[in-house]
Parts: sequence; structure tokens; C-alpha cells
Amino acid sequence: MAVVADGRFARTHWQVVRRFGEYTWLALELDTGRTHQIRVHLRHLHHPIVGDSLYGSKKRHPFKVERPLLHAYQLSFAHPETGEALCFDAPLPADFAQVIASLEKRQL
Repeated sequence: MAVVADGRFARTHWQVVRRFGEYTWLALELDTGRTHQIRVHLRHLHHPIVGDSLYGSKKRHPFKVERPLLHAYQLSFAHPETGEALCFDAPLPADFAQVIASLEKRQL
């Protein structure tokens, strides 16, 4: 997967939540749902996701993570039968929260 001129349309909106020196915590919203969309777009923007072994940076990072640090904190969609708007929230996973705490300590 890659960003190419003649590829399928995909749009990801992003907003900086917090900067930690060379790391940035982003909030993302998708208009489309292409395979690996977030990972591909962030790599293209030179902001690979920590822990992403496929699209991530070859540069080593100091965090012990075993997965890409992506988290769907909120999912919203219309119920397929009733059309009712449904919205679900999920807390930040412990491994993600530990990386954020580590980055915050570095800022002091």
C-alpha cells in the first residue's frame, strides 16, 4: 500500500494532540476506510507510527511496544437495521498510556 497519483481516493483528517520533541500524538478522523489507510498516510507524511513494523520508521525508538500504537478511542456508525446513530468510546490501552507517560517525563 502506498500513496500514489492514480490510486484509490482516501482521506484522513489529523490534528495534533500533543508534541513531545520528535514524537507527536495525533487525533485522526477517517472519511474513507482503505486498508492500512492511517499507517500509509502517516508514513507518507514522514510521521510513522511507533511500533509499526510494516510502515514504521527503521529508526529505533526507546519504547518496548509489540504493536503499532494506534487506538480507536471512538467509533460511530449508523445501526444497519434501525439507522440509529451509535457511538462507542474506549479508554487508552495500558501500553499506549505508558508510552505517553514516558514521553511526559522526558519533557520535564
